[in-house]
Amino acid sequence: YRSLPKELFPDVVIPTVLVKTIYPGNPPVDMENLITRPLENEINTISGIKELRSSSTQDNSDIFVEFQTGVDIKDALQDVKDAVDRIKGELPADLPADPIVLDIDFSEFPIININLSGDYSLGELKRFADFLEEEIESIPEISKVDISGIEEREIQIRVNPVKLSLYELSFDDIENAIRMENVSVSGGSVLFEDQSRWSVRTLGEFTDVRQMESIIVKQEDQQIVYLRDLAEVTDTWADPMSFARLNDQAVVSLQVVKKSGENLLSATDKIFKVLDEAKSSGSLPEDLTITLTNDQSEEIRGQLSNLENSVIMAIILVVIVLYLFLGLKNALFVGLAI
Repeated sequence: YRSLPKELFPDVVIPTVLVKTIYPGNPPVDMENLITRPLENEINTISGIKELRSSSTQDNSDIFVEFQTGVDIKDALQDVKDAVDRIKGELPADLPADPIVLDIDFSEFPIININLSGDYSLGELKRFADFLEEEIESIPEISKVDISGIEEREIQIRVNPVKLSLYELSFDDIENAIRMENVSVSGGSVLFEDQSRWSVRTLGEFTDVRQMESIIVKQEDQQIVYLRDLAEVTDTWADPMSFARLNDQAVVSLQVVKKSGENLLSATDKIFKVLDEAKSSGSLPEDLTITLTNDQSEEIRGQLSNLENSVIMAIILVVIVLYLFLGLKNALFVGLAI
């Protein structure tokens, strides 16, 4: 009883496969005719399909393939991948990437949300979140940690089109200049007198936006055009795709997903231990506010407590009833048997 996995809901396996295709610059009707319909016709030849659903939107096609419950998800995934491979030749030649085929696990929902807030910048909160993500994902019971409320770091180059035209340059010229400069190249090796050989590598990757501003985009007639002459380079964040709010305050939220079949109570106990150790060791500052929400372990612990109390009360009531009708000796024998 102590070692059995504790779950709030039973694991329900619904073998479902998603086929996702991205084709930028195409309206829904073209996505349906060029992508969705050919894929559906080929996937529909697979045996064991219960339901086939699709959604064609701007630049995107999603096909959901639900199989019968007796079908193994690994076999279903491979069958769909094979069907997509067979139809690739009929898809548009300028498709930027092959369709993505992946299985959907409905048991992968967060067991707890860890929300970080405080008087810190986005970069600092992201650094704290990345630290906790790495520590929590090392727990054997944890599948993954999703971070919301903050986006990835992004270097933005805001080009002035007037100056671009003035210097007779294009966006491709800027892109090629940055690509050629931001590279580390192997320089071979050096043989020393003690017969030791060391590899030589030239470091050319950018470490600061000011280095990017000094990129030479054009050089003609002793006239040098730097990137700073054409554009403004800023170290910022990507456009927000998700928001996290708690009590009307912006937070960075870590959504912890447990592996299927693992003990939820054991997983949350280890998460609490990670948080306590991070605070006590100084890895996280003391004034960083950590708020826990959607903690499923609280409801499970309450249900288990009610279950254990009900069992104990049932045994006591049975022994009392047997004592009134059969006497103390027989009541004790039956109670011990229970």
